[in-house]
Amino acid sequence: MTLTELRYIVTLAHCQHFGQAAERCHVSQPTLSIAVKKLEGELGVELFERTKSSVRATPTGERVIAQANRVLDAAGAIKDIASEGRDQLNQPLSVGAIFTIGPYLFPHFIPKLQAAAPQMPLVIEEGFTATLRKRLRNGEVDVIVVALPFHEPDVVVQPLYSEPFVALLPAAHPLAKQRAITPAQLARENLLLLGQGHCFRDQILETLPELAPDASALETGIHTMTEGSSLETLRHMVASGLGVTILPQSAALNESYRSGELVTRPFKGTIPERTTALAWRASFPRHRAVDALREAILATELARQLGAAG
Repeated sequence: MTLTELRYIVTLAHCQHFGQAAERCHVSQPTLSIAVKKLEGELGVELFERTKSSVRATPTGERVIAQANRVLDAAGAIKDIASEGRDQLNQPLSVGAIFTIGPYLFPHFIPKLQAAAPQMPLVIEEGFTATLRKRLRNGEVDVIVVALPFHEPDVVVQPLYSEPFVALLPAAHPLAKQRAITPAQLARENLLLLGQGHCFRDQILETLPELAPDASALETGIHTMTEGSSLETLRHMVASGLGVTILPQSAALNESYRSGELVTRPFKGTIPERTTALAWRASFPRHRAVDALREAILATELARQLGAAG
């Protein structure tokens, strides 16, 4: 078997289509198909279940493809190790961040990173934690910015800063007259949260169990919950008088939230918070690039306002 054949089956598993996989690998479809069949013959197992409309990995194929990913990652590391004598800051760095961090962090650290490493092209993207986890594992991104807890085998996780949660209210809302509010007070309101799949939603309900819909409904009978697709959507919904929401402090510091229509209020007592962290594959050899990214983030005014994580 060859690295090329391993790359073919990994790409085919991702695309689930021979034509698309061949195009991505820059070969003809017959070439890719023959190579996959040859590898299956060598291994003595069917790696893919083929139908007229789709291609998907068999259970054994999934295990082989997972190992192939690790082999390709190690092979890529060999090339990087061989070139360690060259400047690690002149190759592209791909950085991903979850949806509730990226829009508020990217504008702060990108100028600082570009100033510190002007020859290092930066590729950025946003996604759900589960999506970024998979892309990191497959080598499709180099570093991701996520909220803790985050656990993944063979991945290094380093905390950056912690930030409290705050409530976002219409300026005319009765709770806006108070300097700080309690979760019990919010439990009586129409709470606007992100939809399923956003880890920030789960963090709110875990750190503020009083806001879980079932518990609140039993106590008051009037609590409802509405979902939005992004923090910006929730902000517009609050401004429209549809309810109240909870934000990470980094989002509340954003200029778009500073209007006469909306106000933020901290929580009384134990303040809910989250910790933002960097995560990268332990095999990723460009440590100077990761260091430059971390230093750029910690040098931002945003990180200084929130405070470095312990």
